[in-house]
Amino acid sequence: MYACAASGTLLGIDGNLVEVQCDLARGLPAFNMVGLPQKEVQESRERIRSAIVNSGFHYPQSRVTINLAPADVRKEGVGLDLPVAASILAAGNQIPLECLKDVMLLGELSLDGQLRRVKGVLPVVLAAHQAGIQHVIVPEGNAYEASVVASVNVYPVQTLKQAVEVLTQTVKPTPFIFDRDHYFNQQQRQWSIDFSEIHGQEQAKRALEIVAAGGHNVLLVGPPGCGKSMLAKRMPTILPDLNFAEALEVTQLYSIVGLLPDDQPLITQRQVRSPHHTISYAGMVGGGHGIPRPGEISLAHHGVLFLDELPEFDRTVLETLRQPLEDHHITISRALTSVRYPASFMMVAAMNPCPCGFWQDQSQSCRCTPSELRRYQKRISGPLLDRVDLFVSLQPLSKAELLDKAPGEASTSIRARVSRARQIQTERFIQSNAFCNAQMSVNDIDQHTQLNDEGRQMFERAIDHFNLSARAFHRLLKVARTIADLEGTTHILPQHAAEALQYRPANQFIDP
Repeated sequence: MYACAASGTLLGIDGNLVEVQCDLARGLPAFNMVGLPQKEVQESRERIRSAIVNSGFHYPQSRVTINLAPADVRKEGVGLDLPVAASILAAGNQIPLECLKDVMLLGELSLDGQLRRVKGVLPVVLAAHQAGIQHVIVPEGNAYEASVVASVNVYPVQTLKQAVEVLTQTVKPTPFIFDRDHYFNQQQRQWSIDFSEIHGQEQAKRALEIVAAGGHNVLLVGPPGCGKSMLAKRMPTILPDLNFAEALEVTQLYSIVGLLPDDQPLITQRQVRSPHHTISYAGMVGGGHGIPRPGEISLAHHGVLFLDELPEFDRTVLETLRQPLEDHHITISRALTSVRYPASFMMVAAMNPCPCGFWQDQSQSCRCTPSELRRYQKRISGPLLDRVDLFVSLQPLSKAELLDKAPGEASTSIRARVSRARQIQTERFIQSNAFCNAQMSVNDIDQHTQLNDEGRQMFERAIDHFNLSARAFHRLLKVARTIADLEGTTHILPQHAAEALQYRPANQFIDP
């Protein structure tokens, strides 16, 4: 007898539909699985046999052959347990074959027939929706996540026996109801930290406001204790909310790696990733055995990647950031597969100006030799620095600033200005693939960064003074465009260009 069930696995960030074909033939009892199954898929035979028997069904004493089509795509994950078990029951005439039509099954089986939550349900259900499948059976732990996809009837079950009852309609199945739009709109931000806690460092605060408004990259340089990490950690409190399209992309990434909280089916806040400087290049950009998994740069998609003590990172790890910072995605190629993950993030980096941290600090004496200083600064390559939009030099706080008890400007006020600037950019790029000024293409730059004669002359002098590359010049224009958006002006005025030029590196700041 032959039966077929629909399921899916992951291929990068996309769901890949899998047709689970089962054939029961005469011969000595055996279980063979073909179609490029990986180790965790092959091991399912023992789980499936015990789950079927312990659920009160009969396991066929015949030759069982399972084919996972298409056969030229590798299959990973444990979500194929349920469709394999259902196809075996259908092929053995224990449930009607018609029950498996127009339904997708996902879930990991325990030995007692219980269904366990699996990773990557959201991308697979999205693929099912695009293929026209109307019904999906998932473990109860994946109910909210699967219900994010509209126009798909989701039936959460706890056991294999309940899944069979839904398939055969022994009990009238009721689709799981989840109002995703209401949930998305009702999510409230709650922060235990705020920009009002930071005293002084007004230029750095202004720089981070520009970064948040335009999605730019920033490098904070200053001695220990001047507030670099404190500023960077408060960056999320001034970022605008994710729109639904952005939230869906971020949720898919977190679903793939199994970081989606049980009580949060849709990620509505921009994420901040802060990897330690001992991270490997695979941990940063993605990788691993089999199909590569997303790295930190992808988990920071539409959010912030905070790199503290930037020169302490391995040089190879830092150089892997160059292409994602430019293209906003990363392609990971391995011998048998190649996957592409989104990686549109704001890089917020912090570093000391020298190994001891007190170079050009009037209150402390630097103990570093000129050769040590050069070696330290050369740990960061010129091409990577060329992809930084704003360079900010911080100085230690004065006694008056340290003793000042008056709160600074609150994050809510800064965030209101940032949100208005982002709304201007959303309307500007409604016909484009860009979400913010930092993602503008060359054509977008030519169209949206018009300069008057005074501004043009100012940029001409800046090109000679700073020896700007074409990339650095374009990034300077993007920063000026963001400053103009914060002011609510259509054209880039000379004062906007002048402020953008203040954030370029000088010799006493860092010499790339």
